[in-house]
Amino acid sequence: MSKFEVKNSEGQATAEVELASAVYGIEPNMHVMHHIVKCQMASWRQGTQSTKGRSEVSGGGKKPYRQKGTGRARQGSTRAGQWRHGGVIFGPKPRTYTKRMNNKEVKLAMRSALSAKVRDNELVLVDDYGFEKPSTKAAVALLKALGLEGKRLTIIVREDDINAYLSFRNIPKTFIITPSEANTYDLINNGALLMTADVATHFGEVLA
Repeated sequence: MSKFEVKNSEGQATAEVELASAVYGIEPNMHVMHHIVKCQMASWRQGTQSTKGRSEVSGGGKKPYRQKGTGRARQGSTRAGQWRHGGVIFGPKPRTYTKRMNNKEVKLAMRSALSAKVRDNELVLVDDYGFEKPSTKAAVALLKALGLEGKRLTIIVREDDINAYLSFRNIPKTFIITPSEANTYDLINNGALLMTADVATHFGEVLA
């Protein structure tokens, strides 16, 4: 276990929380992180592009001209690929780009991402967001107090903390996710990672 400071809404370190070294203190495995992020980005591709082959375009039932005696190459249909309005040769068809990801690699990549954030001093923990009601103004003030104003942020909020979600969502360059939605790409695709101490402890339990 390693200790990590927890800040309040005024940006002052008021407490410490013990975080699992197996999650927040390992040497980041860059190869596994790269592999998992590539798999994630590939799985987000829709793969809906499509073209018609010669058997799918309309027309072309009649032989355009006789087989012999014209001096030209023989043709059986005007819907072959070399003809105008013909089918596309070897064109794209709907497909899935999803790649298989090993569960152990997924967890290792997330542990590596969290450890990298700790190593680079880009992980910020707060005791509680403390929004009694949705307030973007209060959210901006909180980020300013934490020294995160203007940074590209990933903010993790609990599923039941609706006030925090509504307060942060209109701030530019912020991306809000819940603990269950956390993944390697979202953990590293930012300039700083903000979460509450209980969420950090939760990650330490489920990823260890």
